[in-house]
Amino acid sequence: MLKCVAIDDEPIALSIIEEYCRRHGGVELSTFTSPVEGMEFVYATHPDVVFLDIELNSHSGLDLARQLPSGTCLIFTTAYSDYALDGFNADAVDFLHKPIFYPRFERAIAKARKWVDASLPSVPTGTISLKIEHKNVVVNTSDILYIEAMDNYVKIYRKDKPMLLTQITMKEMENRLPASEFARVHRSYIVPLKDVEHYTSRLIRLRNLDIAIPIGRKYAPVISLLK
Repeated sequence: MLKCVAIDDEPIALSIIEEYCRRHGGVELSTFTSPVEGMEFVYATHPDVVFLDIELNSHSGLDLARQLPSGTCLIFTTAYSDYALDGFNADAVDFLHKPIFYPRFERAIAKARKWVDASLPSVPTGTISLKIEHKNVVVNTSDILYIEAMDNYVKIYRKDKPMLLTQITMKEMENRLPASEFARVHRSYIVPLKDVEHYTSRLIRLRNLDIAIPIGRKYAPVISLLK
């Protein structure tokens, strides 16, 4: 889940970004018409991406950009194309000229995802890095008992360690795990293949766990990996 903030004193401009984020999926967006409130929220939550209008009534977006927390991916939005060079000089990942059309927005989000993924610290083999609250936490994949979806979050249950809760989609989680070691067996569950003890066409039981994990109809072909 890409956590984003949009700051623009035009409500219509914010509603367009909201609609595009809903259409795209995998994006959590908070919007602000007040630059002061928007920046306070940015400092408090450290989002992945900030959409920032360059010419606000009471503030300069270029000045606000210099105050963003380190590691924030910046996308400028403006109705004035003359600001494009200034935007890129401020280290913006992209520059969206109003009116913003959806295909162009998609390209900007794709750039932002690549930027955010590239900024994650490199981790040793056999581990994954997850954002827990405002910190990057390295998790040993060998410690994972199973993974369960919960609304817009994912629970990672681990051996002899506390459960972790991270804001990420199951699809993103699935892509980060080695396909040879983990399988998604249900829209809400991912399991380590080495710990599967018994299974039927509908249920999986994991070694040393007193729970039954369902196999979704869509994921039935995963049974071939268990044989």
